[in-house]
This record gives sequence, structure tokens and C-alpha cells, in this order.
Amino acid sequence: MKKILPIVLLLISAGAFAQYQFDYGLKIGAANYLGDIGGKELTRRDFVPDMHLRSTRTALGGYGRYKFSKRFAIGANLDWLQITDRDAMTTNPARRGRNMNFRNNMIELGVRGEFTLWYDNDVGNRGYYNPDYKLYAFAGVAGFRSNPQGRIYNEGELDDPTWYNLREWKTEGQEKPYSQFGVAIPAGIGMYFTFKKTWRIGWEVSWRTTFTDYLDDISTTYADPSKFQDPKAEEFVNQSYQGLIDDINDANVDGQPLAVNNFRYNPGFETKRGDPLHNDSYLTTQFTIGRVIRGRSQFYKAKYSWLKNRSGVRRSRAKF
Repeated sequence: MKKILPIVLLLISAGAFAQYQFDYGLKIGAANYLGDIGGKELTRRDFVPDMHLRSTRTALGGYGRYKFSKRFAIGANLDWLQITDRDAMTTNPARRGRNMNFRNNMIELGVRGEFTLWYDNDVGNRGYYNPDYKLYAFAGVAGFRSNPQGRIYNEGELDDPTWYNLREWKTEGQEKPYSQFGVAIPAGIGMYFTFKKTWRIGWEVSWRTTFTDYLDDISTTYADPSKFQDPKAEEFVNQSYQGLIDDINDANVDGQPLAVNNFRYNPGFETKRGDPLHNDSYLTTQFTIGRVIRGRSQFYKAKYSWLKNRSGVRRSRAKF
């Protein structure tokens, strides 16, 4: 009995001052990607150094979060985002000679856990706990729908503004289209301020590791064009042209000369189109604005509700 009593008292004390909070809100920001298209002057490099800032596009969404302790929370998100890139933006000779392009409008639904790295419950040090600040890290799992599309350029000129769905074309000779659904592992860091214990304004950056190499429709080798059911598919895949190759060779006099056939299907051996050893990934950075729904235990409400709205008085440790 003597051992149980301290535990009971501890639980009662925790319940008295615990605040179980929900918050929900909107996110707006930007998205980018790392994959087979684009990149800088070198061959494939992981993470941000290989991204094109000019290819950054919009990321919109909503979120909900339940904070069940001072340090830990769980959350969910629903996002729409676009990733895109063009080989025409790179200075890498082989990628530029390939001359591919894509965009992908993605929908993502995810769940994650959050851990508070650092917090200040009274940023202004005025005793009002307004605003409250949190710095947190997170990781989780997400499912997404992917739909890569591409345009057909005629020797660098956009004669056809149509965005074609690439998955159905099976541009690398697949027996069946790759899945339009995938799984990602989001991880990142974020922060927020809570104003008047009601509104939260924050920012976060999230990197998604995926298990597919087809966010941009490119992964392995060029396919036999005779297998394409749509002639537009062959036009899209074979967008390298002699004038472009000549320009690349003139600028890369010390490198191995390229030819248009380096970017075509060649019977008898496989011609590299992408890098199947590295999966695609994508990044978002978003500002958030949300509303807090606060709640306390019945014991707290009965004993401490008289503290509500007392301005200028420092209260017991708050857990926002």
C-alpha cells in the first residue's frame, strides 16, 4: 500500500495540470524534387545540392495534431504539391543531351510523430505565456498518388503545349504501368508560436524518402519504340536532336563526344536512360497557420478555473 500511494498521487497530480490539446490548420509553401531529371554539372548527388531552385513549385495542405505530453505529439496531413524539372536547365552533358522534362501533381496523406527539441512557454517573459514557442523534429509514413506528365518539344521549341500522361505510355517498355500509388517516409524539423493560447503560426521543412524511381517517369533504359501504342510516346522519349548535341560537344571539348544515338533505343544492347540505383525523393517547405482546441481534466477545471483570464500573474508551468 505504501508503494502504491505515491504512484496514485503522482497520477492525480499529472491529471490535474495536464492539458490535452488539439490543433488544426492550413499549410502553404513550396515543393522540389531529386531524381533522374535535371541536376547540376555533376552526376547524381543526393539531397539539396542537386536541386534546381527554378523548378520549385507550390505545396498546399492541411494538418491536424494531438499533443499528449510536453514533449510528444502525433499529427496527420493532407497535401497537394507539384514537382517538375527539365534537362534543359542542367549543365551536365549527358542529362542535357537526353532533353527530358516532366511535372507531377501529387496528393499525399500522412501520419507522423513529433518530438519537442526546445521550447519557451513564455517568450515575452511577461507572465502571460503569450506567445509560446516550440522547436520540434518529426518522422512518419505517408501514402501518395503520383501522375508524371510530359511535354513534347520540337528541337527545343514547344509546339505542343499539351501535358501528356506518361504512365500509360510505358516509356521504358514495361509489361504493365508502374503503380500510381506509393509510400514515402517524411522526416524534418519545424517550429511554431502560439498566440493567446489560440492561434499557431509556424514553419517546417520535410524531406520525403520514397520507394519508387518513377516520380519523373525515368529509371532504366530506352525501350523499343515499336512497342509504343501511341506515336506521341516515341516523340516524347526521343527529344534529343543533332543541333543540341553539337552545342554540348562544342562546350565540352575535353569530354567524350556525344551523339544522338546515345539517347535512342539501340538494338543489341541497352542504352541508359536513367539511374535505377537511386529512388526519387521530394522536399516541401511550408508555413502553417492553425487554431488550438485546448482541454483540461475535470479536476483541473474544478480547482483552478479561477485562474482563467488573470492577466499579469505568473501561473504554474503551462504545457501548450
